[in-house]
Amino acid sequence: MFTGIVEAVGRVAAIEMQQGDMRLRVQTGDLDLADVKLGDSIATNGVCLTVVELTGDGFWADLSRETLAHTRFETLGVGEAVNLEKALMPSSRLGGHIVTGHVDGIGELVERNDDARSIRLRIRAPQALARYIAAKGSVTVDGVSLTVNAVDGREFELNIVPHTAAETIIAGYGPGSRVHLEIDIVARYLERLLQFDPRETAEPQQGGLTLDKLAEYGFGGRR
Repeated sequence: MFTGIVEAVGRVAAIEMQQGDMRLRVQTGDLDLADVKLGDSIATNGVCLTVVELTGDGFWADLSRETLAHTRFETLGVGEAVNLEKALMPSSRLGGHIVTGHVDGIGELVERNDDARSIRLRIRAPQALARYIAAKGSVTVDGVSLTVNAVDGREFELNIVPHTAAETIIAGYGPGSRVHLEIDIVARYLERLLQFDPRETAEPQQGGLTLDKLAEYGFGGRR
């Protein structure tokens, strides 16, 4: 698990294609690797990667065909900058929101504008993900936990403050940039609970989450 608070910006040092999948070496820059060991997880542009070899200045990771199918890693180039975050510790502060490191889809930046010292971005999400993105909710973009300002169909707007722009790869985005998106895990589980039909199970179920139950606790109104 991760928080979506980027700890360092690294760079792709090497890419090896092996029997249909990929082996990736990342130079981790200012990321402290003193407490990292083989088998640990490091979110790289929001993708949870397992450290299979430590190189002193970074790590190697293996990317399966499943990972390649749901990310833009096949288009990475040597020297490209990447956001990095080590896995969440039990004692860590949850400064962003709960992030799994499992990318749900790839979005496209359609507009970028300066707004005083901030940057305003407009991103188009895949149709299948649009329903999970809500105004003032959370979304992860290339591993960065961000608050959604507004939603218009498949497109949503973000405000990037100067600190976030300086400490991540977001400052380098331009129209057409493709980014990893991870939706809020709460939205995913809430949908599953609403769709769940206890008649599909052999065991009788007690209660369950319904629209009326949500209304009872102040979430929306009854129909």
